[in-house]
Amino acid sequence: MAADNTSSVIEFILTGLTDQAQLKIPLFFLFLSFYVVTVVGNLGLITLIGLNSHLHIPMYFFLFNLSFIDFSYSTTLTPKMLMGFVSEKNIISYTGCITQFFFFCFFVFSESYILSAMAYDRYVAICKPLVYTVTMSPQVCLLLLLGVYGMGVFGAVAHMGNIMFMTFCGDNLVNHYMCDIIPLLELSCNSSYVNLLVVFIVVTIGIGVPIVTIFISYGFILSSILHISSTEGRSKAFSTCSSHIIVVSLFFGSGAFMYLKPPSILPLDQGKVSSVFYTAVVPMLNPLIYSLRNKDVKVALKKTLSIKIFS
Repeated sequence: MAADNTSSVIEFILTGLTDQAQLKIPLFFLFLSFYVVTVVGNLGLITLIGLNSHLHIPMYFFLFNLSFIDFSYSTTLTPKMLMGFVSEKNIISYTGCITQFFFFCFFVFSESYILSAMAYDRYVAICKPLVYTVTMSPQVCLLLLLGVYGMGVFGAVAHMGNIMFMTFCGDNLVNHYMCDIIPLLELSCNSSYVNLLVVFIVVTIGIGVPIVTIFISYGFILSSILHISSTEGRSKAFSTCSSHIIVVSLFFGSGAFMYLKPPSILPLDQGKVSSVFYTAVVPMLNPLIYSLRNKDVKVALKKTLSIKIFS
């Protein structure tokens, strides 16, 4: 798609998740069902939190934003992936590719930092319960949220800046189902060690800093829980954190597996499977984990449904 050896490509061809024709239709329906559950689950949780005033507390304020982020970045990637299963040639324009990549980076960085904000909220709730309402005031929550989306912008702009210095002059076949930094680096005819170093630094800030924050928060939480004398008190404290711990493990585990290993250790085809996990499976599971393991959400759901049925 290049006029000569120095011009940039105007479109990319995405190889998709598989090149086996017999798998494409079953995978289409599998990921369509994932996407439907993701949309219904996350929008349902957003609606539930919005409608029930007793859920208007910091924990659910952050959960509301987590659901919005999960819905948004799943929508950024999954419809294009689904098109790839049913179209003969999965073409995406250069502008479309860069736009998809920008929003993907923005929402993934935002998710990393919203999970660390939720860990801080749990730390204050368990370790400093007497000053919780003052420490987690609406103003503080809003500042934390601005920080979350600010880091989302930082991650997207940093990666975009890295891509803008690359030239794509020959092959335009992206070995992925989405526009991601590693396969784009492989296609660039002027990418260097510096580009890879920038990716590693930006990803470390996006994954490493939130992980450290979460570990420190849970270190203090564990210490406080062990000082609780009653078994019931300890159990209650653990239960308020369990959903968050599961979500954090799923998201950061699959993300670190994809980005914090050299390509020689993790081939790109295996990396695609890891990507599927945090781009399609995790956004679907998050609302289910919080709904099924959270008493307040279950009560709110029953209350909302009973009002609807009664009316």
